[in-house]
Amino acid sequence: MSMGPASNLTPELAAMQVEIEAHALRYGLDFYPTIFELIDADELNAIAARGGFPTRYPHWRFGMEYEQLAKGYHYGLQKIYEMVINNNPCYAYLMRSNAAIDQKLVMAHVYGHCDFFKNNDWFAQTNRKMMDDMANHGTRIRRYMDLVGVEEVEDFIDACLSVEDLIDIYSPFIQRREKRADDRFGSEEPKEAERNRPPRYQSKDYMDSFVNPREVMLSKQFDGPDKSAARRIPERPERDVLLFVLEHAPLEPWQADVLSIIRDESYYFAPQAQTKIMNEGWASFWHSTIMINDAVTAVDVINYADHHSGTMASSPTQLNPYKVGIELFRDIEDRWNRGAFGREYDECDDVQQRRRWDTGAGLGRKKIFEVRRIHNDLTFIDEFLTLDFVRDHKLFRFGYNPGSEAYEIESREFPKVKQQLLQSLTNRGRPIITVVDGNYRNRGELYLRHDFSGVELLTDYAVDALRNLERLWTRPVHIETVLENARAVISFDGKHHEIEKGDPVDVPDLDAIT
Repeated sequence: MSMGPASNLTPELAAMQVEIEAHALRYGLDFYPTIFELIDADELNAIAARGGFPTRYPHWRFGMEYEQLAKGYHYGLQKIYEMVINNNPCYAYLMRSNAAIDQKLVMAHVYGHCDFFKNNDWFAQTNRKMMDDMANHGTRIRRYMDLVGVEEVEDFIDACLSVEDLIDIYSPFIQRREKRADDRFGSEEPKEAERNRPPRYQSKDYMDSFVNPREVMLSKQFDGPDKSAARRIPERPERDVLLFVLEHAPLEPWQADVLSIIRDESYYFAPQAQTKIMNEGWASFWHSTIMINDAVTAVDVINYADHHSGTMASSPTQLNPYKVGIELFRDIEDRWNRGAFGREYDECDDVQQRRRWDTGAGLGRKKIFEVRRIHNDLTFIDEFLTLDFVRDHKLFRFGYNPGSEAYEIESREFPKVKQQLLQSLTNRGRPIITVVDGNYRNRGELYLRHDFSGVELLTDYAVDALRNLERLWTRPVHIETVLENARAVISFDGKHHEIEKGDPVDVPDLDAIT
């Protein structure tokens, strides 16, 4: 492995990287070439504000996030120890002011992340040249700012960013539409209709609706006996709201390109949100293993222990993904080394016998590499969070008590604790929204549906999202949901919003789920 020509490490740090990389390879980690950059705290905060990339499109939110990070650092409230980008090669950043032991820890942690990026299946469809594409996105958006004005483009980006989570996180792995290779509208057409259709010109997805206008492509699609039959758009509910808007909203070419950029970046970052606990747990597992077994000297052990324990510190009001992730990987390795899995173990009722269980299976290291490859946070917690683990690590279900104005333990029951975790991880903790009708009431209005599972939408957030969707769609937009145990439709027509209440519904009792 080579550090690459762009690395600006000192000779001491370069030798340190060679040492840590050799340890990582010896443990079986597999990663892309990794380039470390040595930068100042302000530079690291600026890069962190841009999502880890040195160059992105210009927008006020990056400046706002930089101010927050910079003030947190200068006031001693927070410090960024490491940052690494899912790319080939991987880019990682070291803070110039860190002590040597911190740099070793960060390097070991980074190699864990790099291995996870390369080998976890949920990252398999991500763009491995995103460093270059982010710079290209910035160039394109700056060009539009020069053409139509900074304020207009930035306001449009604001609208896009407010709905950037309305994507289908599983679509990279599932073919949602039945379609021919050259048919992005998803229709099954007879051969006669195929012969009558106008030719389709090759283009990138985000420009297809302009290179191959929909009204032209469908103009001869229904020649024959079914010509008068209207086709529902979409034919079935679609989760990728941004794609539907790209294909059907009356956007100007520059607007479609900007929206496609926001959508592409949302898909790039989605696996990181889906695997936060696993990714940080895996990196922490390996920095701990490498540092304790190979890299820490007697002189540095106190400083290492201090910084490691700070990273793993738990809060009564917030889940620490580093702590939960590393402890679950350790628990899995220990259980599979002892053979503490399978039907016989699961059916054992003797607590002491379960704790002493040891068949000498020795499968722990193999198992955690398998887990790292195929799982995301949702399946990771669902599969491997056990009653014993919850008891040992005192994982309880917390809730806010307005009376005491503090977070308090609501439940120590394992099913409720696990259910709360799974619910917070489903769809990255975001509501599941689908497009139901792109021509609602035959007026070209957009009708969405919230897949209600017991947690209501925040009305003010929903109204803001509808306002921005209406700006993209240019026609009234509606979303069907459940409010106060009754079916409701929230609408926005460009000037006013209204909430229309319907019939009562049976609301799932999440506490009853086991």
